Amino acid sequence: MNSDLRIGVIGYGYWGPNIVRNFMRHSDCTVTMICDAGSEALDRARRMYPGVTLVKEPNEVLDSPDVDAVAVVTPVATHYELARRALENGKHVFVEKPFTANSDEAKRLVELAEAKGRLIMVDHTFLFTGAVRKIKQLIEQDSLGKLLYYDSTRVNLGLFQHDVNVVWDLAPHDLSILDHLVPGTPEALVATGTTHFSGYEDVAYITVYYPDSMIAHFNVNWLSPVKIRMTLVGGEKRMLVWNDLEPDEKIKLYDKGVDVQSRGDVYNLLISYRSGDMVAPRVEPVEALQLETRYFLDCIRENKKPRNGGEAGLRIVRMLEAAEESLKHRGKLVEL
Repeated sequence: MNSDLRIGVIGYGYWGPNIVRNFMRHSDCTVTMICDAGSEALDRARRMYPGVTLVKEPNEVLDSPDVDAVAVVTPVATHYELARRALENGKHVFVEKPFTANSDEAKRLVELAEAKGRLIMVDHTFLFTGAVRKIKQLIEQDSLGKLLYYDSTRVNLGLFQHDVNVVWDLAPHDLSILDHLVPGTPEALVATGTTHFSGYEDVAYITVYYPDSMIAHFNVNWLSPVKIRMTLVGGEKRMLVWNDLEPDEKIKLYDKGVDVQSRGDVYNLLISYRSGDMVAPRVEPVEALQLETRYFLDCIRENKKPRNGGEAGLRIVRMLEAAEESLKHRGKLVEL
């Protein structure tokens, strides 16, 4: 393999240009090929990157000896076949979320990558934001204490997807963040939602149950009149609010909580409320995708498994499948 890793990108629609731009920023890799079925997308790529080979057929990227790693930035129904072909041809894979359309596909890709000695990374971009990295640090430092709940609202008007519902579109962000931040394994999941316009659920609510009373809740919605990206994380020691739309103080850490003292039985519990100061920790303003593409390259060079690798992608797909099953039965509890 050359000293410069050579990247082929399949898909240059909404997210593909961001993937190409960020790989191009790293001095030790080169985007050698861009593939898209649309002439307009390739015309845009040609204007931006005149030296890159442009093709319409994915096989030209997958079979090319001038590509060491493939970024799959296409609809989820195509992820499995493109990633499988790339791995079989000895290429590393960077794949857009959600990882695959079902857990069987995800499991097969994880096993194939292991057999081929190649790396899979799933594009869970939010793990690399300054806010999530700071929250992870606070949890690892025990600044919040025992976690009690995680509550997220991710809503806006549109963009309606034509191949997946709002759960598969928006919830991978929240589920991947939850998987990254919260220790332990979730036990069960409940999801409710409904369809109004597109044939797919456009409003949904997901609740994830953990051992020891930890609970997580997500509100995902394509029909909100306003865009909201708000997360609350409650701990026994402190609580935090993460507002991703805030330009400056994205995280606010509150010294607030509940103190309980027992006098022998439940009828004699003494509950008091603690209200201390609020601080806004500094959040590093680096573009998440720049850090994530850097991490992908480093994992390849150092032969290490990424934290957002195929196994993490498989866990998220399993939760998405559980949410899908629960949705169909109007809130049936699904064991994980």
